[in-house]
Amino acid sequence: MNLHTPLLLGAALLSSAAWAQTPTPAPYPEFDNCLNTLRAPARAAGVREETFALHTQNLAPDMSVIDKLNFQPEFRTAIWDYLAGLVDEERVAEGRALLTRHADTLARVEQKYGVDPATVVAVWGVESNFGQTFGRSPLVQSLGTLSCFGRRQAYFRTEFYATLRILQAGHIAPERLVGSWAGAFGHTQFMPSTFERLAVDFDGDGKADLMDSTTDALASTANFLAKAGWQSGQPWGFEVKLPEGFSIAGEGRRSKRAMSEWASRGLKRVDGSPLPATGSAGLMTPAGAQGPAFLVLRNFDAIYSYNAAESYGLAIAHLADRLRGAGPFTTPWPTDDPGLSRAERREVQTLLIARGHDIGAVDGMLGDKSRVAIRAEQERLGQEASGRAGQKLLKALRGG
Repeated sequence: MNLHTPLLLGAALLSSAAWAQTPTPAPYPEFDNCLNTLRAPARAAGVREETFALHTQNLAPDMSVIDKLNFQPEFRTAIWDYLAGLVDEERVAEGRALLTRHADTLARVEQKYGVDPATVVAVWGVESNFGQTFGRSPLVQSLGTLSCFGRRQAYFRTEFYATLRILQAGHIAPERLVGSWAGAFGHTQFMPSTFERLAVDFDGDGKADLMDSTTDALASTANFLAKAGWQSGQPWGFEVKLPEGFSIAGEGRRSKRAMSEWASRGLKRVDGSPLPATGSAGLMTPAGAQGPAFLVLRNFDAIYSYNAAESYGLAIAHLADRLRGAGPFTTPWPTDDPGLSRAERREVQTLLIARGHDIGAVDGMLGDKSRVAIRAEQERLGQEASGRAGQKLLKALRGG
């Protein structure tokens, strides 16, 4: 018999007891510590302590939102790729059908807020593909993460507190409050603070509901644009033709000049007709002087305020024009490899799968797996292995 066995066993039991009494470390201590520092500011912002505790207990961060914060397509993607996927024949056809389906509601919305149906439906189409893509990120989690990590924490904390107030007021059930990685939610993707300021109950059921009421969402969008300075009956702007050798230095959306000054410098509408006699506009050239050029008016600024990116504003403005019956821009983009529509992106994915690549679902979203496969095919085809899919790649894949 080992005379030391009882002593060893006793030591082991003491060690086990001590271990059992040691609190388990929090799985996300940095995040938990940050949330604790937000309790007092949240109370000052109108969030009750029990609300904060209920929705943040056991909350884990979603660090994928930080990567998305640092890569936003409206700022990184070539304008011809960005617009090709947002304003395509598929979206135009669906938008026109919805203009008809919701004609009565849209007429009432225009009467109250002064914003035309095509613009409202264009926002709907760009923001959520007409309610088909709301996003899947729980707002408390994504905004809580962005409040503690990455850039613009002060901004996201404001939205985090607004989210908690929305839940506290019972506007939307917690399980329904999901949206984009940055916190926008609903048919027309309002940020939480925007919801609090501008969402309206237009269907008369006693609550403003952007998740499950198309009527409320369309009216709330028009209310947003009206408050942003929308001028009823005025265009957002129009495509123009620049005279040969025209300098765009110093020009931009915010550098408004009188129409008469633009006319004196040789600008005309792209169809050759003269500019309006009155008003002022800024010159926007998203791809430089060799690409499409636009004179943009006050209504473009209202659209821009929805999401501060000129490419985004142009997508909504152009889709609205297409819904009214206009065609594509007259001046081509300055590229020899134009972008792909969503249908063409799905075709690229189908062709990649046929060549043995594992890219996941065919959804028209060219994510990481698709880009890896695209680079491999570009190398095989002798193209630059950029991971970008354009018309050149599609044509080559069709050829074998």
